[in-house]
Amino acid sequence: MHQGSQETQGIVQRDHLHIAKFLRRPPVLQEPVGRSGLRRCFEMRTGTAGITEALASARQALLDRLEPDGFWHGHLSSSALATAVAVCALSQAGGNSSGQPVRKGISWLAANINADGGWGDTVDSPSNMATTLLAWSAMSLADPGIVEQVTATTRAEAWLRNRLGTLDAPTIFATLRKLYGDDMSFPVPILSTCALAGRLGPGEEAWRHIPQLPFELTLFPHAMFKTLRLSVVSYAIPALAAVGILRHRKKPETFPPLRWFRTFAEKHAVRLSEKMLPSSGGYHEAPPLTGFVVMCLAAAGYRDHVIVKRGSEFLMRTIREDGSWPVDLNLSVWLTSLSVKALSGAAPSQDCLSGVQKKRILNWLIPRQLQEVHPFTYAAPGGWPWTHLPGGVPDADDTSGALVALARLDRQDERARLAAARGITWLLDLQNADGGIPTFCRGWGKLPFDRSCPDLTVHALRAFSSWRSELDCRMQAKIDEGIEKGLRYLAATQRSDGSWLPLWFGSQWAPDLANPVYGTAQVLISLGEIAALQPGRVTEMERKGRACLVAAQNDDGGWGASKGARSGIEETAVAVEALCVPGCEDAVRRGADWLVEHTSGGTLFRSSPIGLYFAELWYSETLYPLIFTVSALQKAGLLLGRET
Repeated sequence: MHQGSQETQGIVQRDHLHIAKFLRRPPVLQEPVGRSGLRRCFEMRTGTAGITEALASARQALLDRLEPDGFWHGHLSSSALATAVAVCALSQAGGNSSGQPVRKGISWLAANINADGGWGDTVDSPSNMATTLLAWSAMSLADPGIVEQVTATTRAEAWLRNRLGTLDAPTIFATLRKLYGDDMSFPVPILSTCALAGRLGPGEEAWRHIPQLPFELTLFPHAMFKTLRLSVVSYAIPALAAVGILRHRKKPETFPPLRWFRTFAEKHAVRLSEKMLPSSGGYHEAPPLTGFVVMCLAAAGYRDHVIVKRGSEFLMRTIREDGSWPVDLNLSVWLTSLSVKALSGAAPSQDCLSGVQKKRILNWLIPRQLQEVHPFTYAAPGGWPWTHLPGGVPDADDTSGALVALARLDRQDERARLAAARGITWLLDLQNADGGIPTFCRGWGKLPFDRSCPDLTVHALRAFSSWRSELDCRMQAKIDEGIEKGLRYLAATQRSDGSWLPLWFGSQWAPDLANPVYGTAQVLISLGEIAALQPGRVTEMERKGRACLVAAQNDDGGWGASKGARSGIEETAVAVEALCVPGCEDAVRRGADWLVEHTSGGTLFRSSPIGLYFAELWYSETLYPLIFTVSALQKAGLLLGRET
């Protein structure tokens, strides 16, 4: 999907969401200087002394980002794709106040086009087809009197023609089909955006080659969705409805009974989407998903509907000061769980959270657990979403992260124990027949984001082990069964070279977009904690995984997504943490020294787009390299300190 290359910087500005409580402090990260400048202004110390100093700086930087309410907010990268969709949506929805956000968004897109004439998912990403198609569509709203915007539009069209040959609907759809396979969650909204922007020709002809999404299936009970084998993922039902209704309105089915049936189903699909709409007006708190729904419903004749009105308000409220939008507003629950795990230390002596801070975080994290059936995925109570905002949806990884964090904060707190019991039950009920853990829904299984995956599975097993000793015999038996099934799944999915592939993280520079170093490291980190809590459970898998990571270390001491790939802070940090066991001291020492040097002694953290959002959208998060480095240097300091 991604072509070309750029130097990854990953330095982003502070997130301005027009929400006052998030506009407090400047970012931890500073504007980077050149490598020679770094060497001139900072005399590196390596070895355990350098690790200790860098760890102290990084810890303090992470503690400084703790919000007074007891959570970490973070900052997601600005997204050309999210900005393009938001601009097109606001234009379709109209309204007196939408003009300025549209103009600002167009200006941001024109200013952030890549050198090759395309757009990537972040400002540090190579140009890709999906984002460039959407941005090109948004640029149909460009001001013809502004040379920069006209030039950007011309360059984008040249980029597309160079790769597609022709810009007709069949060619574009065929290209998107190759990229996304059977998953129509993204190709059809992209084509619909192009059609609404006039990029696919006039009138009904523009819609002839756009597939009809079966929104009429929303008439069926949600429990049947997994048996219907939908060509969209479980989290995309509002988009299925909105895009399907638009296609039905623009080019109705010629077979009368089916046309009438879809017309009958239309109002039900809209009602269902309204039921799923959170109080914020943003589905998933995600500008792209919300934008697609707003755009398509407005164009289908629902401009005055509450979904369009509240969705438009959400988009106007969440535009950043520079005119851009992120793929999601924040990952506050996820980042808080990761930060707690990092700051609570690899040993009691390394716990640097005060009792007051722990209590404050606990008081924030426990209420984030959902107490009712979720209207979006119909998930049972007990899970945690990735954000504290109302559009969050409970998922396996964030639930596991919250459970591990609660165990680190206070196992004896009665509220934490009750929340843990509910959360573990929720995860056990999510476990698939293959022993693995999916993201949102058990048993869908057709498309990648609904399948079991190793990183989510091992994280759940880590959560089980964290609380097993605190629960009754009945729950312990269920946990033991769940762990055994999960370990069998991990053994079955470990690749021949000893690696595992993650689901929600990758490498935009890899030909297959995979990041086996990140996936393997995260599995090993969790397996190590499981083994410490329940000795004898995992041995051979760990040995093969560690050998894989050691073999993947680059000559400079760092790690990229795979052997020979450019070393990055995120990959190096998780690899170092995973290898902090006796016998791997040399690899850990070299990796820790790389981190000390490339974080300027724990003071400068360049984030990279390793995060994968829905539909393979790349993002970077400023706190990832900081959190991962704290975790890595803590364990490295312990291992190498014992050595000396």
